[in-house]
Amino acid sequence: MGTKVRKTHLTKGKITLLCMTIPSVLFILVFSYFPISGWIYSFFDYRIGYKLSKCEFVGLDNFIYAFGDPYIITVILNTLIISILGLLGLPLAGMIAILLSEVRGKKFKKTVQTAITIPNFISWIIIYSIMFSLFSNDGLLTTLVRGLSGNRDSTVTLLTNPGTAKLFMVLTNIWKTVGYNSIIFFAAVTGIDSQLYDAAAVDGAGRWQKILHITIPGILPTFITLLIISVGAILNNGFEQYYVFVNPMIQKNIEVLDYYVYRIGMLNNDIPASTAVSMIKTFISVVLVFSVNKLSKKTLGQSIL
Repeated sequence: MGTKVRKTHLTKGKITLLCMTIPSVLFILVFSYFPISGWIYSFFDYRIGYKLSKCEFVGLDNFIYAFGDPYIITVILNTLIISILGLLGLPLAGMIAILLSEVRGKKFKKTVQTAITIPNFISWIIIYSIMFSLFSNDGLLTTLVRGLSGNRDSTVTLLTNPGTAKLFMVLTNIWKTVGYNSIIFFAAVTGIDSQLYDAAAVDGAGRWQKILHITIPGILPTFITLLIISVGAILNNGFEQYYVFVNPMIQKNIEVLDYYVYRIGMLNNDIPASTAVSMIKTFISVVLVFSVNKLSKKTLGQSIL
């Protein structure tokens, strides 16, 4: 009788947990899987205002047209360079989490965590306003540097300099996201068994030895998971940042695939070509996720799939 009651209790618990996943599943279905039906537009000569049944079927012509444009090579290179440099934010977040875990003052630790996490919740519009007030031609830091250097006639700023545009985008994105990622690593650090540190202390291990042999291996699975997710999204730099920061002087240097898809689809009204680019980008992202996951499983024994 007791066994039956226990099984019934476990079954109810599983059903409750299953019901809790329903909103997330519905969200993914509505915003991630249902839109896939729109890929069909890439195979037609679609024009806004016409029914799809009235449009000519053109097969792979839109793919050939979209990827036959030489400029898309520049866009792909921009995307890859910015994304790969952006991956440096992951080990930086891990380092911050490790250093904060070694801090004994709780008030100082919470203050730092709050300060570095706040940018993650600020919209890109506000961030651009902050950067404009600092680095525009009449910005605070630009004016200060110009005064110190004596070159008061210079009009080149970080917001309009093609040579530093990519790096500026990368650093701005890292500044915005590193605090949130460090929280994930910090949770991984706190999940490490404290008895391991006690045992290491008994053996005479110092603070750096504990970090090297306990903390870093302890957060490695979290790092691998975030790395696989980041590599899978290496072609998805996001749209908002580049939409607000782009200007004619640096557009060629920072235009990424997400902004390119928006520009040719919404501004040039070429929905089929933009859909074709987005479709190929999705396939490449899926291949990257499985490839990095398999590589990680073979080399480090860690995987998420």
